Amino acid sequence: MAKPLVAIVGRPNVGKSTLFNKLIGQRLSIVDDTPGVTRDRIYAPCEWCGRSLMLVDTGGIEPFSQEVILAGMRRQAELAIELCDVTVLVTDLTAGVTAADAEVAAMLQKSGKPVVLCVNKCDGVGQTPAEFYEFYNLGLGDPVAVSAVHGHGTGDLLDAVLALLPGGGEEEEEDDAIKVAVIGKPNAGKSSLVNRMSGQNRSIVSDIAGTTRDAIDTPLENEYGKFVLIDTAGLRRKSRVAKADDAIERYSILRAEMAVDRADVCVIMIDGAEGFTEQDAKVAGLAHNAGKGCIVAVNKWDAVEKDDKTMDRMRQDIMRDLAFMSYAPIVFLSAKTGQRVERLYELIRFVADQNAMRIATGMLNDLLADATARVQPPTDKGKRLKIYYITQASTKPPTFVCFCNNKELFHFSYQRYLENQIRATFGLEGTPVRMVIRERGE
Repeated sequence: MAKPLVAIVGRPNVGKSTLFNKLIGQRLSIVDDTPGVTRDRIYAPCEWCGRSLMLVDTGGIEPFSQEVILAGMRRQAELAIELCDVTVLVTDLTAGVTAADAEVAAMLQKSGKPVVLCVNKCDGVGQTPAEFYEFYNLGLGDPVAVSAVHGHGTGDLLDAVLALLPGGGEEEEEDDAIKVAVIGKPNAGKSSLVNRMSGQNRSIVSDIAGTTRDAIDTPLENEYGKFVLIDTAGLRRKSRVAKADDAIERYSILRAEMAVDRADVCVIMIDGAEGFTEQDAKVAGLAHNAGKGCIVAVNKWDAVEKDDKTMDRMRQDIMRDLAFMSYAPIVFLSAKTGQRVERLYELIRFVADQNAMRIATGMLNDLLADATARVQPPTDKGKRLKIYYITQASTKPPTFVCFCNNKELFHFSYQRYLENQIRATFGLEGTPVRMVIRERGE
């Protein structure tokens, strides 16, 4: 990677995510007083003194725990340490040096990577408290006093990080990657698919619903092009989230919706073993309403008992239940075995191109003349709809503006007819199409 990688690690609840958000200047990681909120690695760029860095927020390291999720969090943190250029160990002034801090410090010393020791929650001003000097016992050199909440000492921390980084210029990264949000219900296999596509365990995978909480970006480049895969939290029904009264889950759902907003293409994951459900339709509606390129991916196809007609039946069921999204291609795959995952790359690039397609005004008006000659525009009380011309106003999604004599005469069914004619002529597969009706002079 062109940008130096800086991992923020430490035991749970020392303020790693608060520090991460403060350094990058936005609330990307979920922050809560509950230990273990962050689980996967979350990446974001940071600039300091003209240098660009890539910061990695990690889950709290519980050195002695064997619990499935906590063990997965520890593995994620170990991977971040292994890949980074500099590690920032975050500790808590109010708690002092704990056995877990000492264990994590020993782990970092064994890694051989440069380490900056950060003592967080130094919220007071004036003289450094006596408890601060206890952290020299970790054997990691001079600690840096920081208040992640107020931002005190963050400049000193970044100065210490830059001092340990190798010098030299860096390449500018082009932002031409296709952003792909993987969305769906809990336990549909979103994290498994992201791990399979990226070829690394970036997200913790577990049978426990709700394992993923943050929206995790995974950059990827292969023969199909550059992609950024965004793994999101499972979207449950709002009533269930309200009943659970779980602030962390509400933040997770908000992050997933924000991920849809910044994506170019949404892969809507459906659990093939469970079949299509009402909640799948709601998740698909989120991507459709946002105007994103859409692909329906039926996962766990390896676990489905099937005959030669099972796939056709499932496809017909999905097309019936997703009638508003008949444009979306459907792919049957298995994130576990990798079956048809390669096909997904081709579809993502194809759908992204369709979503960004621009059609010349002359070609659109030739189509309009042909379509209105075949099917006359509607009339009402002796007044006939006249469509003067059509033009494309924007892309992502393709948006067309029709200028006519009377908006009220432009019935929805005739809009749908024109949309179908545009799709039949120019493709626009995998993307919603917007039609805006204007009266001449507006």
